[in-house]
Amino acid sequence: MLVRGPAGHEAPSPQHQRVLLEIRPGTVEFSMRIGVDARLADYTVGGISRYTVQLMGALGRLTSQHTIVGIRSRHPKIDPPDISADETLRVRTPPHHRMERYALTWELGRVHLDILHSPDFIPPRSGGWRSVITVHDLAFLRFPRLLTDQSRRYYGNIGRAVHEADAIISVSQSTADDLARLVGAPRSKIHVIYEAPDPALSPMPKEQARTMVAERFGVADPYVLFVGNLEPRKNLPLLANAFAQVRKDFPVRLVIAGSNGWLSDDVFAAVQAQALADGVIFLGGVAPCDLRPLYCGAEALALPSLFEGFGLTAVEAMACGTPVVVANTGALPEVVGEAGVQVDPDDPSDIAEGLSWVLGNPQYREVLAARGIERAATFSWERAARETLAVYESLRQ
Repeated sequence: MLVRGPAGHEAPSPQHQRVLLEIRPGTVEFSMRIGVDARLADYTVGGISRYTVQLMGALGRLTSQHTIVGIRSRHPKIDPPDISADETLRVRTPPHHRMERYALTWELGRVHLDILHSPDFIPPRSGGWRSVITVHDLAFLRFPRLLTDQSRRYYGNIGRAVHEADAIISVSQSTADDLARLVGAPRSKIHVIYEAPDPALSPMPKEQARTMVAERFGVADPYVLFVGNLEPRKNLPLLANAFAQVRKDFPVRLVIAGSNGWLSDDVFAAVQAQALADGVIFLGGVAPCDLRPLYCGAEALALPSLFEGFGLTAVEAMACGTPVVVANTGALPEVVGEAGVQVDPDDPSDIAEGLSWVLGNPQYREVLAARGIERAATFSWERAARETLAVYESLRQ
């Protein structure tokens, strides 16, 4: 059987056809070459990068007849992570480049792929492979004012992407509903597959974690933690406003661990306007190995985002036994459930009240910690990998 491709493309040569493996009488399985676009992980340590690294690691731990081809950048902008793959293809085309749709297709023409999985929403122009995309959220459609012009142009291709893709992975039911409602994605294409915390994230004694945080980052005081890129959607100006109220009653600092995203100047302006320069510590982007002590040493995680398609940092904090205070919008209620405190992200007083309730009630913190650990355990990268592999295999005919 030949690899299915769009009209006008030449059929692959015999040596590039799928290999049929006889397993037992009456059954036949395909061996496929599955490309996973992991270039973004060579540029940033943000949420989509962590999703890609964890998913590929879990895929690599499965027993499968398929070949996973990791697509990586020839010119990484950060210390590139070790990503599990059977083969690695290094390309020149950077992520989010204006000519990416065509340039990446040309570079991928050097290898045969049966399937190309694009974890960063927007796939390149079809090259004869079947296309799988992961959509993490549609916040850029809900809040277009929160994007730069460049990001708006890039993510503006989402309508084409979902209609051309053969399968769509959504990281929550909330995002799946948005896909159907906002861009008309066919429900038959959408597969809800939840993300999960890094298996290395687990509880550790708070004093041990606080010692490690003090030695690594110089933070010796009790702190509330935020983890994520600095961008308007994360609602950090209102968090700073709320934290100014919290600081009147609790001697804690706000530790912000994340790289600068688009329009991040507003965050710094809000901190200055609230006169919180002595109460807020910006760590910048942190390595994955530093996340466990940061989470475990925190009094609470604050995630009052205007919108989240999943809310991975909330699940990571819960896996570490850290109470979470999250927005009551997007996928966060679906993901966190009763294991966290939910607040109105548009009301800084409500955010402050939620944080103050957690900080002022040690017994309640213990209840939230236990609930969070139990809730986080329901999410698994092994299950996510198996469900993702099933999506790949559903496209093999």
